[in-house]
Amino acid sequence: MKIKRKIIEIDEERCDGCGQCAIACAEGAITIEGGKARLISDNYCDGLGACLGECPQDAIRMVEREAEDFDPVAVEHHLEQRELAPAKPPAVEVMACGCPSSQIKILQPRSTAGATHGTQGPRVATPSQLSHWPVQIRLVPAKAPFLKGADLLVAADCAPVAYPDFHRDFLKDKVVLIGCPKFDDVPQYVEKFAEIFKVPNIRSVTVLVMEVPCCSGLPMIVRKGMTAAGKQVPMEEVVIGPQGKVLKRQPYAA
Repeated sequence: MKIKRKIIEIDEERCDGCGQCAIACAEGAITIEGGKARLISDNYCDGLGACLGECPQDAIRMVEREAEDFDPVAVEHHLEQRELAPAKPPAVEVMACGCPSSQIKILQPRSTAGATHGTQGPRVATPSQLSHWPVQIRLVPAKAPFLKGADLLVAADCAPVAYPDFHRDFLKDKVVLIGCPKFDDVPQYVEKFAEIFKVPNIRSVTVLVMEVPCCSGLPMIVRKGMTAAGKQVPMEEVVIGPQGKVLKRQPYAA
């Protein structure tokens, strides 16, 4: 039965899909679909507005309209079903040679640079510091051997493109996990990081994001996963500008 009550309304024009509202909603009433926040069902929204203060774009407001009454029993069932639902398999193109992202690989970062020749004569190539494969958050198993005792680098996938010395300044001696909080599944990210932080002896986390609103949810996702795992790990947030400059470094104590 519908009643007139307070309930959230999402402005799709303003919403950038950062996912912070979905993280803040304890009832799981909000999801991210097609890069936009959506209210899953009226009866999941309690109308208290915990998500309002989390939206950096002011895309959520409280309205009063005809809606199904808040149903805590339905919410509990919804959360249980979401917890039990198997993770969606990533859409991976399988080639004749087999997809390398389906195989864990331990790589050897290069310690020396080789000389190459360009139009202006010899130049020194930056050595790769990548130590493992895969690197996508969705594809890295929580029990991957390279996570044990690791210093994690969690990077928004645009950041390595914007920052020219990514390998030298950030990737060296770290295990990198890359993803996009706007286009990927935010609750799955939180669950994945909760599993990752249960791995023994993770020493530190650096979260590298761009100076854009859709990146702002990534540090919160990592911290929420850490809390869900019952762990406190030293963390630093680094913000990169579109022209490749470090704009902010924000440490978070363990």
